[in-house]
Amino acid sequence: MLVIVTDQQHAGMLSCTGNPWVKTPHLDRLAGGGVRFERAYCANPVCVPSRFTMFSGTMPSAIGMDCNKSPVSETPAGILRNTMGTVFKRADYRTVYGGKSHFPKTGARQNAVEAYGFEPLRQQGNEEGREELAEDCVAFFQQKQTKPFLLVASFINPHDICFMAMAAAAKRKREAKSKAEEALAEAQKIPAGVSEKDFFAKVCPPLPANFEIPQNEPEGLTSLDWRMFRPYVRQHWNEQDWRRHRWAYARLTERVDAQIGRVLEALKQSGLEENTLVVFTSDHGDMDSAHRLEHKSMPYEEAMRVPFIVNWKGVTKGGGVDREHLVSAGLDLIPTLCDFAGIAAPPELKGRSVRKLVEGATVADWRTTLVVENENSRILHMGRTKYVVYAQGEQREQFMDLEQDPGEMQNLAADPKYKAQVEQGRQALRAWYAAHGLALDPKYVVSA
Repeated sequence: MLVIVTDQQHAGMLSCTGNPWVKTPHLDRLAGGGVRFERAYCANPVCVPSRFTMFSGTMPSAIGMDCNKSPVSETPAGILRNTMGTVFKRADYRTVYGGKSHFPKTGARQNAVEAYGFEPLRQQGNEEGREELAEDCVAFFQQKQTKPFLLVASFINPHDICFMAMAAAAKRKREAKSKAEEALAEAQKIPAGVSEKDFFAKVCPPLPANFEIPQNEPEGLTSLDWRMFRPYVRQHWNEQDWRRHRWAYARLTERVDAQIGRVLEALKQSGLEENTLVVFTSDHGDMDSAHRLEHKSMPYEEAMRVPFIVNWKGVTKGGGVDREHLVSAGLDLIPTLCDFAGIAAPPELKGRSVRKLVEGATVADWRTTLVVENENSRILHMGRTKYVVYAQGEQREQFMDLEQDPGEMQNLAADPKYKAQVEQGRQALRAWYAAHGLALDPKYVVSA
């Protein structure tokens, strides 16, 4: 088992999705030999709660966690018994974790990686998942493996894009003072021999179709990780600033694709490729200039929807694209790995294995709704439509018709024609929490 995770890569940041502004040949090849899910969503579009769900199979609200800074004293022992590493360790796998972890507190003396059932790939350093991670993975595959393994390779990029808006709001010069700033500075460079005029005319990505602020955007949106840099760039960045941001984001994505390529080549050279299931995903996306926003944590598709690729050479059907089924990159990850390994998934976990979907089987009872949590909001995805409720604000709800309005430019929550559908979203949100044995905070309940 090889699980590859990037940080802050939205679902459209793969050239195999038809994006002409980024080149990801290694991830494209992985998708070409497996199945790519178009409707995969993180559990919460920010690092710590999303990663908690990916490696515990439990929604963040189960431990009162809505954002990176939620005051979680420690992860309950009952949850730690069913983490990804622990489940596979019990099944006599060698469980190894390399790169960025960013898990919530465990209350144990050991580090979080060990508490989640993994041995660190590198005993000291490299907790960010930078270039050394690829080298460490290559070295791992050069070792003789004496029993089945589960290796997690957790890369930091394209997360370094975060520093672009932060530096702009602080009005700092962009000198490279860290590896992150070095990577971002390199990503922003105009190609050699290209003038600035030609750069914007021919090379730099254009603004997205949904660049402008949506109609009737709830004021509660500004309660979601609305640090000073967000309003600053929304108000002050011009078209070229936003396009440069998109350019740098694509370059950082290409940088991590190259690192992943080295890992996949090492797997191939090890002779273990045909015996190894590879799953690729990201912890959350990035707004990538949609609605004049960057960073993550928003209830929009760019921040919530992530890549999800399942590949087992010689087993998975090559080039499959599932555009129908709602997948939780958090809840469904452990059950999927267990299913392929022939291991019973802990009954406490509420996710679903995608194995039958990967194999092309019809699954009649697949979920029709999926919840994404957030700081001060809850999002219910219903496939074609999406319902969002905020904990505060005069206008607390959003309702989007993604089939008619994929860019989410119109909030239909107050439109009388959609009254029944909005009420259906309210009820379905409550039903989803009840079905998953979770408590929906009353602040997210809206009465008709």
